[in-house]
Amino acid sequence: MEYKDTLLMPKTNFPMRGNLPNREPEMQTQWEQMDIYKKVQERTAGRPFFVLHDGPPYANGDLHMGHALNKVLKDMIVRHKSMTGFHAPYVPGWDTHGLPIEQALVNTGVKRQDHSIAEFRKMCEEYALGQIDSQRTQFKRIGVRGDWDNPYITLKPAYEARQIQVFGEMAKKGYIYKGLKPVFWSPSSESALAEAEIEYQDKKSASIYVSFAVKDGLGVVEEGVKFIIWTTTPWTIPANLGITVHPEFTYIIVNVGEEKYLIAKDLLAFVVEELGWEDYSIERELQGSALDRVEAQHPLYDRTSLVMLGDHVTIDAGTGCVHTAPGHGEEDFYVSKAYGIDALCPVDDRGVMTDEAPGFEGLFYEDANKAVTEALEKVEALLKLSFVTHSYPHDWRTKKPVIYRATAQWFASIAAFREELLGAIKETKFTPSWGETRLYNMVRDRGDWCISRQRVWGVPIPVFYGEDGEPIIKDETIAHVSKLFREHGSNIWFEREAVDLLPEGFTHEGSPNGVFTKETDIMDVWFDSGSSHQGVLDERDDLVYPADLYLEGSDQYRGWFNSSLTISVAVHGHAPYKGLLSHGFTLDKNGRKMSKSLGNTIVPAKVMNQMGADILRLWVSSVDYTADVRVSDSNFKQVSEVYRKIRNTFRFIHGNTSDFNPATDSVAFADLRPVDKYVYVKLQDLIKEVREAYESYEFSGVYHAVNNFCTGVLSSLYLDIAKDVVYIENMNHPHRRAMQTVMYETLMSLVKLLTPILPHTADEIWAHFEHVTEESVQLTDMPEAQDFGEEAIQIREQFETLMLIRDDVLKALEVARNEKVIGKSLEAKVTIYVPEELKDVFHAKDIDFAQFFIVSKFAEDEVGNAPEQALKLDTVSVLVEEADGEKCERCWTISETVGTDETHPEICARCAEVVKNHYSLTE
Repeated sequence: MEYKDTLLMPKTNFPMRGNLPNREPEMQTQWEQMDIYKKVQERTAGRPFFVLHDGPPYANGDLHMGHALNKVLKDMIVRHKSMTGFHAPYVPGWDTHGLPIEQALVNTGVKRQDHSIAEFRKMCEEYALGQIDSQRTQFKRIGVRGDWDNPYITLKPAYEARQIQVFGEMAKKGYIYKGLKPVFWSPSSESALAEAEIEYQDKKSASIYVSFAVKDGLGVVEEGVKFIIWTTTPWTIPANLGITVHPEFTYIIVNVGEEKYLIAKDLLAFVVEELGWEDYSIERELQGSALDRVEAQHPLYDRTSLVMLGDHVTIDAGTGCVHTAPGHGEEDFYVSKAYGIDALCPVDDRGVMTDEAPGFEGLFYEDANKAVTEALEKVEALLKLSFVTHSYPHDWRTKKPVIYRATAQWFASIAAFREELLGAIKETKFTPSWGETRLYNMVRDRGDWCISRQRVWGVPIPVFYGEDGEPIIKDETIAHVSKLFREHGSNIWFEREAVDLLPEGFTHEGSPNGVFTKETDIMDVWFDSGSSHQGVLDERDDLVYPADLYLEGSDQYRGWFNSSLTISVAVHGHAPYKGLLSHGFTLDKNGRKMSKSLGNTIVPAKVMNQMGADILRLWVSSVDYTADVRVSDSNFKQVSEVYRKIRNTFRFIHGNTSDFNPATDSVAFADLRPVDKYVYVKLQDLIKEVREAYESYEFSGVYHAVNNFCTGVLSSLYLDIAKDVVYIENMNHPHRRAMQTVMYETLMSLVKLLTPILPHTADEIWAHFEHVTEESVQLTDMPEAQDFGEEAIQIREQFETLMLIRDDVLKALEVARNEKVIGKSLEAKVTIYVPEELKDVFHAKDIDFAQFFIVSKFAEDEVGNAPEQALKLDTVSVLVEEADGEKCERCWTISETVGTDETHPEICARCAEVVKNHYSLTE
């Protein structure tokens, strides 16, 4: 007889190898055919809403690891919520307007000047929609579940119509205005930029000290004394209209050779070192306030520069006398405005000097630096030229430097409702908690929001002008434009004349002849996406406003988080989100930003093609995403090993419960053996720990808890012990059914707990379950942890001690193997010498300690009787000897009962009884 044929070996069709790159697309096709998103929503309908509002990625280019990190985090949260008592719809979205799409078209050979604005915009739209299709396919390949057939897209007419209404509401409350002031201007984009579109990079700049001679000292300073200013933007000297000093600082006139210079007293030592003065003396001191309205001669032009008082002047560097060009600096602008000085901005949209800068017209502003410096040197006004490398604002799209430039722009006032904004931040829950301080400080310190852009691919600013030049923003014009956009899309703004865009019969006292013009600027793309809580959450019946959660990268504190907050508070008085969660950036293994030029990119498609989407998702769950995350091939290899352990655990348990019917074979907790109870209690602990980790968005806690449970509780203990029962005993033996009960509940729980992270693998094994009615695990709820009260506490305490003892036994067995006392652990007899305080743990009923330690014989004695050859270990002393008896050919234990049964002399008495009584069950 082949005794191996009498064993109840595992039976499963669930494959050992995941083959995820091939199997996952097949599963995703099945999800589409069954419309899994719709079925999940139908199942959870009527539950409380949980809405995670998707921040729209930009519709341009393939997905990078940052996209994958972001979308997987969102998907895990939404999947978890739909399995824990919530109705959690997920509507993905795309941001589709802006310069990069215009530039992408130009890069393909499209000549902008050969097309009308409306034609070019149509081409932009077609390009954006093509990019959306590509990105949507890639997101779905990652396994992100959502309403992919009905996403929100910022170029859609209904969305644009709501955006126009939002603009109108803000204008109605007085929060929208047009004004001339310096703003960030990108010559490379030929457009104004908002603070959110600025990034800082190191730049080498000229550093110059320039003298301005006093022309009218008002009896306070004699003519000929020279103010010294310092700047790193020599090209702004032609725009200089003043010098600003602090009214409360002490200033000094310093004699240096035949010259007299005026600087702040506290900066004397700094200036002396910078300009290399060797022989100097202080002639006298005077208060800054005394210098008010003194006039100095501009060093290059026949005009004066007015000395003004300003509290923004510092003594951190420079001279305490600030070069003031109101057309090129916000503080310069406001201090000059207070003195009745208008802004001068002799630089055009492309960054080229105009004829308002005589001698430098036609020069690009950076080229003008050298020319201006040479001109200053020629008139002996240049005191020093050097170069410094400093952090300088750049256009985050083109990566080119920006300038401050005074232009007429549309603004959203922040000052008008700043306190409401700060109050809304206080009412928001932040993860991580430092996000609150970051956003609070940004809003507290930010200026008004420049919302106009000098481009064509975007939502037009819905403003008309009468013949008197005054802007027209009325309820009726806003409502009419919104209606037109909803019906025709925003391209109609560029297809029709202004009069044809106005309501029928519209009149305006500033246009007696019925002549109107329209604004040609478009809105900042952050206004587009920042309106999404109205264009999506409030617009759609399947969502609610405000959202429960916004989740994006940490750069969105200055971007989408900020613009969404501004618009929502302006329109409705509260934040559009109840909670904000942010993640860091993805970096290479050395902590560098990934870029194609460095050749250090790892793209999601490559990982999925080689390993599978579930490996990518499991990696996301393993990292501390709240900080920057390093990505390397070794990371994915490590995670794939954990995946392999999880999958093998699934497979082993499934195979060993193939003959188990939970409806008829389950054993009640009270009837389980202690070791079964221990594992079942540990399973409840795992369920509780994992659910708490999901609730707090600590996905690495889920990853580590499940991994530790699979390796520490299951693989190295319970599933090892189980082989001696589920393989060996007869099918319906109470011990076997008890272990199968625990294993089955463990498998069901693990599969559900991991569904948000490993949806493909979870659904794959779910299809192999015979006793479930749901067609997908996604249509189930998370397991609830059971509380077994005092008994659970006692079981934990008992087995915590036993596990420490088991560690000692395993160490002793390893020593015995190395010393050739035994081969396998089943060849051993183990005697444990136990201190008095641990005696009780061995008096428990129904614990087979030989089975627990996976040896053939077990004995326990008092520690005082331990012989010298016993190993003295951390908890107990252990003696390992060769077990007496013969090896059973069926269960492989060493037993003195082998040969006692005449019919089956090769096996032990226990196995002989099983074979004789129940062999027919395995035939």
